[in-house]
Amino acid sequence: METTMTDSQCITHTQLKLPEITSVYQGKVRDVYIIDNKLMVLVVSDRVSAFDVVMPRPIPYKGQVLNQLAAYFLDATKDICPNWIISVPDPNASIGIYCKPYKVEMVIRGFLTGHAWREYSAGKRVICGVPMPDGMRENEAFPEPIITPTTKSAAGHDLDISREEIIAQGIVPEEEYIQIEKYTRALYMRGVKLANDKGLILVDTKYEFGCANDKIFLIDEIHTPDSSRYFYAEGYDERLERNEPQRQLSKEFLRQWLIANNFQGLEGQTVPEFTDEFVAEVSNRYIELYEQITGLKFERSECNNIVERIEDNLNRALHPLIAGI
Repeated sequence: METTMTDSQCITHTQLKLPEITSVYQGKVRDVYIIDNKLMVLVVSDRVSAFDVVMPRPIPYKGQVLNQLAAYFLDATKDICPNWIISVPDPNASIGIYCKPYKVEMVIRGFLTGHAWREYSAGKRVICGVPMPDGMRENEAFPEPIITPTTKSAAGHDLDISREEIIAQGIVPEEEYIQIEKYTRALYMRGVKLANDKGLILVDTKYEFGCANDKIFLIDEIHTPDSSRYFYAEGYDERLERNEPQRQLSKEFLRQWLIANNFQGLEGQTVPEFTDEFVAEVSNRYIELYEQITGLKFERSECNNIVERIEDNLNRALHPLIAGI
């Protein structure tokens, strides 16, 4: 079923009136509200980004998919690692513990694809200080998953960095880094099992961690199409043997479409036009992943007065939380 939602009915930005706001930040996809320096509200918009660039048109229901998937997986992994979520009072918004984020993203890769493959095919055999075996094919599984962290440049672009550099530069203290590495591996293995149960392969993903009251928390989203790559398990081996592209359920198809249309976020390049048909295709891909990975039917939220709905739901949820602080 294709969406008929218009751009004007999507969430492109918010300016919510919430109690005790101490700061507001707009990321590429999320609007972040800090409440009394203790709580954090994440509103997941319908903006979509690729190559660190926000695309000119929003994707209907994308924010709802990401918010609800993140909540689903955070609940499914809370026995492995404490996470920031307190409540999900709206399809597009979550409330949680305000954590100071570690300035690294923990990328873990089970297969040679995407950025790792582009590096590999250029002749590199080490990524983020981790060696990669010779003779591998695109989309082939690594002997065991590898962790390839990234950090942000001054311009906001993701940069590869090694475990040794993170510790030597004091970006994350060694003891804490060792712990978030352990969490990363355990979370990935849980994600692999959850995906396998639904006929999918969790190819690679990233996790972000923060600290509050001297405790490490898993923060942001996990195992969503914006933070992860999935293959369909059926036909994987045959496609690998024939060196054919894998059937993907992730945002990589958007990146590949942009590359095919001469856009990789480089200076002087122009984002190609998103037609109504392509916007609907991207939206349906997000919804398909939600239904495939959760086994649940995606319930499209009411698309009129979305921002007002979010504000009302958040205010109702926040008042008792603030009173209890």
